Amino acid sequence: MTLSVAPISSAEHLAYIGTQRSVSFLQTPAWGRVKTEWRSESLGWYDGPRLVGAGLVLHRPVPRLERHTLAYLPEGPSIDWTGDLSRWLDPLAAYLKAQGAFAIRLVPPLRTHSWSADQVKAGIADPEVARLTEVPGAVDVLGARVTSRLSAAGWLPQSPEDGFGAGQPQFKYEVPLAGRSEDDVLRGMNQLWRRNIKKAAKAGVEVTAGDDLKAFHDLYVHTAARDHFTPRPLGYFETMFAAMSAEDPERIKLYLAHHSGDLVAATILVRVGAYAWYSYGASATEKRDVRGSNACQWAMIRDSLAAGCDVYDLRGITPTLSADDPHVGLIQFKVGTGGQAVRYVGEWDLPLRPVMYRAFDLYMRRREHLRNKRK
Repeated sequence: MTLSVAPISSAEHLAYIGTQRSVSFLQTPAWGRVKTEWRSESLGWYDGPRLVGAGLVLHRPVPRLERHTLAYLPEGPSIDWTGDLSRWLDPLAAYLKAQGAFAIRLVPPLRTHSWSADQVKAGIADPEVARLTEVPGAVDVLGARVTSRLSAAGWLPQSPEDGFGAGQPQFKYEVPLAGRSEDDVLRGMNQLWRRNIKKAAKAGVEVTAGDDLKAFHDLYVHTAARDHFTPRPLGYFETMFAAMSAEDPERIKLYLAHHSGDLVAATILVRVGAYAWYSYGASATEKRDVRGSNACQWAMIRDSLAAGCDVYDLRGITPTLSADDPHVGLIQFKVGTGGQAVRYVGEWDLPLRPVMYRAFDLYMRRREHLRNKRK
C-alpha cells in the first residue's frame, strides 16, 4: 500500500517516539527548538489513517537561493528501513519539494560495520594499519543493503573521508549495555580505565547531577582554549536544557565532578528511551591526576544502566589508527571503555532541484576551502 507524508504535531511526534525502543535525540521535536537558526517541522508517514513513521526535518536557508531550503533529517527518519525504501522516501521527496526544498539530506540511523575493542587495539598496534576500515570487522547486512539502495535511487553520499564533517559523525564509539551489570561493564574496560575510576573515588571526587550551566560553561570554554576548538555560547546550552527538559524531565542531565570544592570535570548526558549519549564534556587542566573525567563517565554509564539503556554512545571518532595522527588519541581514550567502534551509513543527499543543488554544493565547497585556509 502507498504511504503518505504529512505534518504532525509535536504531541503526535512524541507519542510515536514513545512507541519505539529509542530514536536519536536529534529526531525529537525539542531538537528543532534547540536549532533556532533553522526552521523545523515534524513529519509523519501514514498507512491509511495509521501513523507508521516520523521524522524531524530542519530546513536550512541558503544565501541567494531565496525561499528554497536544504531539508535535513539528522540521524533519521524513524521508519522501517527493512522493506522497499521507495515507499518511504518517494512521498517524503514529493512533500518536501512542494514545500520549496531544493535537496534532502538524511542520515539513516543504521550501522554498516563494527569492530570490537580488541580488534581496534590490534589495529592501533599494527604499524601497517593506518585506518579502521583496513581492520576486518563485522558487517551489518541491513546497513549495507540500505547504502546500496540509496545509491541506486540517486542519493549522493556526503560523509567525508575522515568521518567528521559539518553534520553527524559517520564513525562512533559505543558501549553495549543490554543484559550487562555494572561489574560486567567494569570488567570490559581496560586496566587504565578501571584504575582511574578507582583513583577518582579514592581521591574523594564527588559527581553530582546539577543545574549550574554557568560553571559548566566556564570549564568548557577553558577546555576549548586548551584543546583548540571553538566553544558554543552559554545561551546555546541554556536553550538546549530548557527545550529538552520541557519535553521530558529525564531527557538531559548535567554532571559535575568536584574535588575539595573545585570543579574538575563536567559532562552532559542525553537519553531517549533505551539509548544514552555522552553529549559534551569539559575538564580542568589543574588536578587532572584526580581523574574527574573518568568519574563523570562512570557516573553516566551507571545511570544509563539503571535506566535500562541498551547503548551508551560516546559519539564521534575518526577512523585513523596511525600513531602519527593527532586524532588517534581520541579512539585510544574511548577504546578503554571496552565497547565497540561503529561505522554508520552516513549522510546522503537527494537533489530535488539540480541547478540549485549544484549552486549549494559550490557554496559549501568554497566555504570549506576558506575555513581550511584560516586554520
